[in-house]
Amino acid sequence: MKPNIHPENYKLVAFKDMSNDDVFITKSTAESKETIEVDGTKYPLVKLEISRTSHPYYTGKSKLVDTAGRIDKFKNKYSKFKK
Repeated sequence: MKPNIHPENYKLVAFKDMSNDDVFITKSTAESKETIEVDGTKYPLVKLEISRTSHPYYTGKSKLVDTAGRIDKFKNKYSKFKK
C-alpha cells in the first residue's frame, strides 16, 4: 500500500443504526461530537437512519415509513404561526 495516502483524521468510528440499535466499527473520516463505548474502548459515534442490517434490499423485509403522517403533524403543530 502506498504510504501517506490517507487523510490525517482517518480513524476508527462507530456507526449506529437507530432503527435496530446495531453498532459497527470501521475506519472513516466522519466527525462527531458524540462518543460511544464498545468493548471498553471509546469511539466517535455517527448515527444512521438505515444501514445494511435494516435496509429492505439486504434484509428481504419491506418496511413502511409514514412520511405523510409526519408532514401532517408538522403542519398541524406550526399552523398557529401562519400570518
